[in-house]
Amino acid sequence: MSNIRIGIVGYGNLGRGVELAIRQNPDTELVAVFTRRDPSTLKILTEGVGVYSVNDVADFKDKIDVLILCGGSATDLPEQTPKFAELFNTIDSFDTHARIPEHFANVDAASKKGGNISVISVGWDPGMFSVQRLYGSCILPEGKDYTFWGKGVSQGHSDAIRRVEGVADGKQYTVPVQAAMDAVRNGEDPDLTTRQKHTRECFVVAEEGADKAKIENDIKTMPNYFSDYDTTVNFISQEELNKNHSGIPHGGFVFRSGKTGVNGETRHIIEYSLKLGSNPEFTSSILVAYARAAVRMKNEGMTGCKTVFDIAPAYLSPKSGDELRASML
Repeated sequence: MSNIRIGIVGYGNLGRGVELAIRQNPDTELVAVFTRRDPSTLKILTEGVGVYSVNDVADFKDKIDVLILCGGSATDLPEQTPKFAELFNTIDSFDTHARIPEHFANVDAASKKGGNISVISVGWDPGMFSVQRLYGSCILPEGKDYTFWGKGVSQGHSDAIRRVEGVADGKQYTVPVQAAMDAVRNGEDPDLTTRQKHTRECFVVAEEGADKAKIENDIKTMPNYFSDYDTTVNFISQEELNKNHSGIPHGGFVFRSGKTGVNGETRHIIEYSLKLGSNPEFTSSILVAYARAAVRMKNEGMTGCKTVFDIAPAYLSPKSGDELRASML
């Protein structure tokens, strides 16, 4: 069987991660990278692979099996995924939870029009965590779901603090509250508010002469980002930020706490956790696995939009069904 030919749209942290993941999967190959930047200014890692303008994607319709879209969920993917889904099998990491049904409908219509398969909202949340929540609720129908994120860098929240007046640079970490997780692990089934589940920890480089008290207040009272959380603001130097906070780690926990038995006397806890050295590199690895699944499903005659809920695990693996049953079942 020939290799799965992949194109990447967007070459930020996620696009670079996809390129690295392709290098670890021998049944895949990178065909092209597409960018909104001047292609001549972009240097990629893979020798012999061209970089092209995003306006040239359609020219590769017969040269690419699946297009992995590495743009942002706010403005890029709602426009790009339906557009490209008419021409290609596509994978994206759309992660605005409230808008997933709308995004699904738009991509489903475009995919069916073009006779392609598209998989949206691929990653670890939404994605791997979503699957665990589904499994848990099916196995323990009488129970509660709990999801904790972190400790890890929130890129969106980090961007928000960098936009505060007087801030030169900064990073924000989402930190799960240990007491809340312990209560879940102990089977207490707590009802937790947003503030009780997570804290926010900010490391900020202030501009010279900036009012640090005002910066701290502006961050802590920022609606939709920090006002609903206990937030700590630490002022540090640029050198310290570069030395100690240059990575993009993340992770988290999914729990299902449930009961079985005649009177619900038997308690069960399902726990799934991730500790990620690099959020974008891990997410990219998931994207490539689902790219393999999309191509297989298309080859079986399927079309339309899918999510992680619709795709059997065997489609993700380069191993055959016989190999999986012999080695992993």
